[in-house]
Amino acid sequence: MRIKSQKDFFAGLLYAVIGIAFAWGATTYSIGDGARMGPGYFPLILGIVLALIGGFVIFRSLTVETPDGDPIGKWSFKPLIFVILANFLFGILLGGIPSIGVPAMGLMIAIFVLTVVAAMAGPEFKWTEVIILGIVLAAGSWVTFVWGLNLQFQLWPSFISG
Repeated sequence: MRIKSQKDFFAGLLYAVIGIAFAWGATTYSIGDGARMGPGYFPLILGIVLALIGGFVIFRSLTVETPDGDPIGKWSFKPLIFVILANFLFGILLGGIPSIGVPAMGLMIAIFVLTVVAAMAGPEFKWTEVIILGIVLAAGSWVTFVWGLNLQFQLWPSFISG
């Protein structure tokens, strides 16, 4: 069988592999049932759904003809690196690394840094827009998670908030 759309085939393969990994990893937790869900229930269902979507996309890539075969283009390393770096820095700033003495900087600074670094991945970077977006996202996160859902997050570094 011939691949008729490379982009769809590899995207479906990625979905299927991630879905299978999630479902497999969820089996190490107690699953429960629909009425009394265990900690592994949601990752198992999510993994199964992702794998099914991946299978459907792979099937489509093998059956639906595309004009040029939808070849995969060259990799864009700048966005890849900046988006991964942004998420990595978010995790470090939110929780810190106590084993090497890096303190937690809190939700507001972590989201602001995440926004700035992720914005550097794009073709154009405007400081004014990025700062406004960072402020809006930080405020929106505070409203959603701290005020709305009443979750306990460190908002600011301890040397600011005490």
